[in-house]
Amino acid sequence: MSALEKSMHLGRLPSRPPLPGSGGSQSGAKMRMGPGRKRDFTPVPWSQYFESMEDVEVENETGKDTFRVYKSGSEGPVLLLLHGGGHSALSWAVFTAAIISRVQCRIVALDLRSHGETKVKNSEDLSAETMAKDVGNVVEAMYGDLPPPVMLIGHSMGGAIAVHTAAANLVPSLLGLCMIDVVEGTAMDALNSMQNFLRGRPKTFKSLENAIEWSVKSGQIRNLESARVSMVGQVKHELVTVLAHLPSHRPGLGPAPRAQPQIHLAFIPTDQEGSSIHLEN
Repeated sequence: MSALEKSMHLGRLPSRPPLPGSGGSQSGAKMRMGPGRKRDFTPVPWSQYFESMEDVEVENETGKDTFRVYKSGSEGPVLLLLHGGGHSALSWAVFTAAIISRVQCRIVALDLRSHGETKVKNSEDLSAETMAKDVGNVVEAMYGDLPPPVMLIGHSMGGAIAVHTAAANLVPSLLGLCMIDVVEGTAMDALNSMQNFLRGRPKTFKSLENAIEWSVKSGQIRNLESARVSMVGQVKHELVTVLAHLPSHRPGLGPAPRAQPQIHLAFIPTDQEGSSIHLEN
């Protein structure tokens, strides 16, 4: 397709929908606010970008696994979205809102194993073969033996998983394959190469707002709109028991335990990692 043809097709598309709760988009140059204007780091619910959520149960050799998917659209081919390592299906939220307004399709964004709200029996098995089978199993569980046409779209590690899924013919109705910034080699190679990057991330945050602010200011997520909806899929709330002297403390009884909330960043585990960083499971 020539540049002129592309320009003509793009000109027929509607403009990008505004950010929920605002009068316009917050991405790109509009994100650069002037002095005195405070950026909003409050989280945005997934329901403002997706129409529904489902926990898909899959039976396998190790027992029953549950995969979280977020969905939009009711007609047309299925765009099955696979996120990158350390992220979640919510990374596709802004994309979903934009594409649904332009194209008649169905969106299924999947939390891969050991990510987001997906819960599996063996969370340390992150092999390419296993993760590709997960994708095929989820499609079968959702649509049976006659699934609709499926377009696999994967970012980074998700792109590698999409390739393995397609090569193994695990989605019989595969319509096409799209890889965005895909990593080279196997999925496990991709996971191993991410460890140094992930170790540099903070272990805890005081609040979800702090986590969102860090993700934007550190450059991990360049789009504030996306960070506000997707960071919740990368952290988990946890009550940590600490030793603290309560006002009613009496001599001789020692310090009393008190539960304090902490926000832990989700992490892909390795054999060398300690327990201070908690997996989103």
